[in-house]
Amino acid sequence: MKRIITANSSLLFIFLLSLLVFGLQICSADDDIHKDNIVVILDASGSMQDKFSGDRTKSKMEAAKAALQEVLANIPDDTQIGLLVFSGANISNEWVYPLGPKDTQKLVTAIHLPQPSGDTPLGKYIRIGANRLLEQRERQYNYGNYRLLVVTDGEASDADKVKHYTPEILNRQIRIDVIGVDMKTDHMLAKVVDSYRKADNPGELVAAVSQILAETGDTGTDVGGEDAFEYIAPLSPEIAADLIQRLTTPPSNTSIAVKPMETTRPRTTTPSTSSKTPTPQQQGPGNQGTLWFVVILIALSVIGFLIFRNRK
Repeated sequence: MKRIITANSSLLFIFLLSLLVFGLQICSADDDIHKDNIVVILDASGSMQDKFSGDRTKSKMEAAKAALQEVLANIPDDTQIGLLVFSGANISNEWVYPLGPKDTQKLVTAIHLPQPSGDTPLGKYIRIGANRLLEQRERQYNYGNYRLLVVTDGEASDADKVKHYTPEILNRQIRIDVIGVDMKTDHMLAKVVDSYRKADNPGELVAAVSQILAETGDTGTDVGGEDAFEYIAPLSPEIAADLIQRLTTPPSNTSIAVKPMETTRPRTTTPSTSSKTPTPQQQGPGNQGTLWFVVILIALSVIGFLIFRNRK
């Protein structure tokens, strides 16, 4: 019997040691997993070749290209960027700049490639962009920030898809920011996405892109130390337990399906022209780091107990 207990203890020791090593690998891989990821969805439909109604100096596409070049070329080098273009007369690959590390020269070339033509299949492309971000989040163990930036000048030609996909994307904790370029009325997404900005001239377009991307690193929800106790102190035990579960449960990285999913619940939001306060459900790097710290601490405690007991 003693041999069986010793054997089981040894297996448990090996298992916990493996778990500890894996956790340390995750915690130490800062350069690979603590990255912000931005997918820009650029409208290259035919109307983007029109001039601004109140400023005839540039077309909407020319202004969009200038704004994206100015802002994206100056964001942190460790930010991963993707440029996804729908429509466009000369676009053979919708990913004119696939999501990945920033190469300023290649990025600028990609930004200036699209020539306006065609309609506005926005729903199809927010799904493509979101699924690529979900794939990347899986690779980064749910660390980092993930967002879609939509630059468009008209309502979607596939509005039914936009209405279906948008709540699913938001439920997966991917941020959506929309810029309506010289639109007579607010875009259909204005009241449901994380932020919406109007850009009625080239200067407002540059400002809108700059403001949105300046918020890239501010979507985490790390709460630590005494602030954490102060944060949960007023809550009932039931609510506190639910909050802990949400904080330690990673968001779903399941791809957005083409057909409706009956289990999806739309996320209610309020219109905003700036970043909203993140919800407790968002999985920031600090939450996962705390979780791994607890796991490692428990593993070390169990290993120490087993070693002490076997020495008796």
